[in-house]
Amino acid sequence: MTTETTDTIAKLDTEGLTLRSVNLWQITWRRLFRRRSAMVGLVILGTLIFIALAAPMLAPYDPTISMLDADPPQKIKARSAPCIHLLGCPEDQPQHIAGVDGNLRDQYSRLIYGSRLSLMVGFSTVTFAIIIGTVLGAMAGYFGGWLDNVIMRVMDVLLAFPSLLLAIAIVTVLGPGLINALLAIGIVSIPAYARVMRASVLTVREMDFVSATRSLGGNTYDILFKCILPNALTPLIVQGTLGIASAILDAAALSFIGLGAQPPTPEWGSMLGAERNQVFTAPHLVFYPGFAIMLTVLAFNLVGDGLRDALDPRLVHASS
Repeated sequence: MTTETTDTIAKLDTEGLTLRSVNLWQITWRRLFRRRSAMVGLVILGTLIFIALAAPMLAPYDPTISMLDADPPQKIKARSAPCIHLLGCPEDQPQHIAGVDGNLRDQYSRLIYGSRLSLMVGFSTVTFAIIIGTVLGAMAGYFGGWLDNVIMRVMDVLLAFPSLLLAIAIVTVLGPGLINALLAIGIVSIPAYARVMRASVLTVREMDFVSATRSLGGNTYDILFKCILPNALTPLIVQGTLGIASAILDAAALSFIGLGAQPPTPEWGSMLGAERNQVFTAPHLVFYPGFAIMLTVLAFNLVGDGLRDALDPRLVHASS
């Protein structure tokens, strides 16, 4: 380094104008926070996570017991309308913000606890699908040849079936239940992540830094899992965020037809299925769980769209 260059750097330091290195994730978060739709999604998602974590404090009743079994027991009409004291409901009547369902269970408590189950379904199924899909897609893209053909043809067979119908078939074979529903949704989600990862690996493996690592004697494990995968995860993150919304919808659909969460487990899809015939006589019992599903899916879609734009290198200049 020349004396002139050293003096220039010292002068910049003196004036407080030092250059700072900013990594990819800092840039991504900065771009994400500039998008109003993504911020709305993050606020909704953060609220849902808070509700799920604070469910025991927010729910006034046990979501699985009837009001006849409460302490003290409540004599209340099944599928009664919401009763909110601040809005004029008589003080001598027990307060039920969202009413009670056909089994005399507090609907508001079931909605709050249902957020726990829906978020757990979304994150667990997508995590399972991403892990399996990443391994299969990375192996197919890196090694190629017959292994690529075998893996991707299996993925093509799974993609040939509508995902929900295939999930229903898997749950029918394994038996109704939440765990089997999670497994079925995870299995039908694997091909999407495998294809995304394979495409990313095919692009990254031809880059110069991978060739340099290979020429320096790097083994297959180091090249694949330390060089290629970290640089191929960007589209997978976006796909995973959007996939959580699809997983929540699929889980609600399976519970709606009785193949997912079983009563009295508070799950929004099963709540819809149990009260679907009361859409005209007690519409609040259908509206609230349906609105909760819509809001959750909307939040993940907004965040996913924001991440897709923030991680798109073509939008670097536009976001600056």
